[in-house]
Amino acid sequence: MESSLLLVEHETGEHNLGIVGGASVKKWTSVYDHGISLLTITTCLLSLIREREWVTGKGKEVNMKLKQRVVLLAILLVIFIFTKVFLIDNLDSSAANREDQRAFHRMMAGLRVELAPKLDHTLQSPWEIAAQWVVPREVYPEETPELGAIMHAMATKKIIKADVGYKGTQLKALLILEGGQKVVFKPKRYNRDYVVEGEPYAGYDRHNAEVAAFHLDRILGFRRAPLVVGRFVNLRTEIKPVATEQLLSTFLTVGNNTCFYGKCYYCRETEPACADGDTMEGSVTLWLPDVWPLQKHRHPWGRTYREGKLARWEYDESYCDAVKKTSPYDSGPRLLDIIDTAVFDYLIGNADRHHYESFQDDEGASMLILLDNAKSFGNPSLDERSILAPLYQCCIIRVSTWNRLNYLKTGGLRSALTSAMAHDPIAPVLSEPHLDALDQRLLSVLGTVKQCTDQFGMDTVLVEDRMPLSHL
Repeated sequence: MESSLLLVEHETGEHNLGIVGGASVKKWTSVYDHGISLLTITTCLLSLIREREWVTGKGKEVNMKLKQRVVLLAILLVIFIFTKVFLIDNLDSSAANREDQRAFHRMMAGLRVELAPKLDHTLQSPWEIAAQWVVPREVYPEETPELGAIMHAMATKKIIKADVGYKGTQLKALLILEGGQKVVFKPKRYNRDYVVEGEPYAGYDRHNAEVAAFHLDRILGFRRAPLVVGRFVNLRTEIKPVATEQLLSTFLTVGNNTCFYGKCYYCRETEPACADGDTMEGSVTLWLPDVWPLQKHRHPWGRTYREGKLARWEYDESYCDAVKKTSPYDSGPRLLDIIDTAVFDYLIGNADRHHYESFQDDEGASMLILLDNAKSFGNPSLDERSILAPLYQCCIIRVSTWNRLNYLKTGGLRSALTSAMAHDPIAPVLSEPHLDALDQRLLSVLGTVKQCTDQFGMDTVLVEDRMPLSHL
């Protein structure tokens, strides 16, 4: 893997030195090695010329001409190697760097999503378009002119059925919208400025965290999180008339507020989610197409959730070496996806990813899908460094991820996320302390990678996206 330094100019006019994909250290090493080899060969040839008589009759004149030709040949070979190393071999890397920059600017230009109802250029429904977007390595494409219309439909389409949520530990409801599209509704549990104390995975799900996490996924260029948008629903007029008996049986009134507690592992009648009167704020997550069934995996850096019992990664600093020998982390993109997810989860404060999903029968080629991000943005003052364990134990990260993180430093991440969420129906989505925490955590991620590059070198730590991992 190759790496270099690139001076990145941000819109503020400031210049920041960011490590990006390129050639610097390895190229110099290559030139040094080739130069030493050529010098050795040239020295040997000159020694042979001095020690043996190769010609007779012309003596020193012929001997001198032969020496000059050998030296000239060595110079030409050095020029050829410099040309190959610094011009030809660097083209692919430079092109990748430029594409990273272009992708970043395209993302920034299209960051604001205005929820608009019209799809002027197609007769397809918003649900059909969203379903066609899904491929093994992304949930939605880089350029999404229809995104505003799809999210508008998610936030406004008529609810034709409501049921208890799928299996899980937290309260949710499964809604079917007009046109047959499934969405997962997560109700508001906390006000924006509420701070969840205790363990980093404590508390109820945060509906606004799902919204913020989706837009962060867009900003980081991962495109692995299902679409999420905020929505207000009237429990009395929109939900109860179309609710199943199982869901309806969990409704109750607390004061003047309509509430429900649903069906889940931790759902209790004593702990319902309550609307403001009849109107409840929440988030809706677009259900992935049924043609893409999911497969659940235990996260290799998952917690035990048992007091006094540590997982192996929490005490074994060489744990990553064992992971690299286990399928699907011994080859393919999955381990790099784990590293990306660690960065993502650290930024949002999510210490609860004990399992993850990919598409079925993928043989490790599918992306790690960023589902269930609601245990995030609980405490802006808590930076749970253990979330970054995959990064600082493996000490590898994608070049493209590293580039994107560098583009977003010095306030860029906060600004980008604020802009991305500005038009959401439940805006403002995050409180100011949570936005401030994002930029501070980003600096911690960059510092962690720097510690790795100081110890192992950039060529080891920064991994090209298409590089097979069997060598690690």
